[in-house]
Amino acid sequence: MNPEPPITSDASEAVTPQALRQQYESGATVDELVTASGLSYGTVLNRLHDAGTVMRTSWQTRRMRQNPQARQRLAAHLRTLYEQHGATLTELATAAGETRRGARRLLIEAGGTVRSTRQTQRIRAAARAAERYKVALSLRARYEAGATVPDLAREHSYSVATVYRLLHQAGTRMRPQHNHGPSHALRKQP
Repeated sequence: MNPEPPITSDASEAVTPQALRQQYESGATVDELVTASGLSYGTVLNRLHDAGTVMRTSWQTRRMRQNPQARQRLAAHLRTLYEQHGATLTELATAAGETRRGARRLLIEAGGTVRSTRQTQRIRAAARAAERYKVALSLRARYEAGATVPDLAREHSYSVATVYRLLHQAGTRMRPQHNHGPSHALRKQP
């Protein structure tokens, strides 16, 4: 004999996993969701899990409830790091002491828009190119002041070829190369 399946009420089916997730992410605890929905504790947990909810620890809930202004400041700080400094979600998670998903949630709360990995790579490449151009300009200034390419390479721990490439990128007018061998007049003519 198989047991009868439990009878579900229309009210319990009306409480969707997404609605529970939204309430939970707004700060409600599982116990509060159980009381408000009339569902069992296990059903609420299952629906939250089905909705892909990242569960909090009790201390995270307390922290969230104690100081909502601090949460808003953290979210705004993460948005600044993300949009102005090109930080990744992993770096935001590290800065906030959160998971990547938690950092993403905070970013969205602050009004930020999540980038694709490709967009992040482009931002970082542009930042590296700008930094490299600054280095190229400083090398150019030193070269035009009389420093030699080998000296610049040694000072900056670059190869000579890299220094030449950076000087070229900065539009440096190169000095004539020195002929370190015997002069043309001293060479024997055949």
